[in-house]
Amino acid sequence: MTCHTRRDLGLLALRLGTGGVLAAHGAQKLFGWFGGGGIDGTAQGMDAMGYRPARPSAIASGVVEAGGGLLLALGLATPAAGAAAAGGMAGAAAVHAPSGFFAQSGGFEYPGFLGWTAASIGLAGAGRYSLDHATDHCLDRHWMVPVAFAASAAAAVLVIRRRAQGLAAAADEAADGGGTAP
Repeated sequence: MTCHTRRDLGLLALRLGTGGVLAAHGAQKLFGWFGGGGIDGTAQGMDAMGYRPARPSAIASGVVEAGGGLLLALGLATPAAGAAAAGGMAGAAAVHAPSGFFAQSGGFEYPGFLGWTAASIGLAGAGRYSLDHATDHCLDRHWMVPVAFAASAAAAVLVIRRRAQGLAAAADEAADGGGTAP
């Protein structure tokens, strides 16, 4: 077995594992599969976490995870898939960051690791055993890497900043007694 074959098999295994986990989490959010809450349950959770508007946030999160995960597993549009999944996981990590790093204390370890892995696959490429390779990389051009990651980073920053501003406004309102008296 050549070094390139081992690398390509390793990328395939990494893509299938990471993409499968992301796709399953997205399916929980979108369809209620695997014990998930579906759109309505996810929207309630997004609202409780401070993501507003909650329903579009739930749909976006589900699409990023399910779509990005499926594309990663298939090795199709790998830079965009990896960047999108990493951006989505940045939003999830922002929720868990106040609890520290480790997952056992509610920290961002798990979404951070998924995002880091998805980004790494997006940067490295899908390898020979992928749809990107089979389609002569028509959705995996060199220029797509910086564009996809810049767009995903910008979107993640905006979403996380908007959530933080909403949480701060809600805290200010609560400190002021919840607004005006009836």
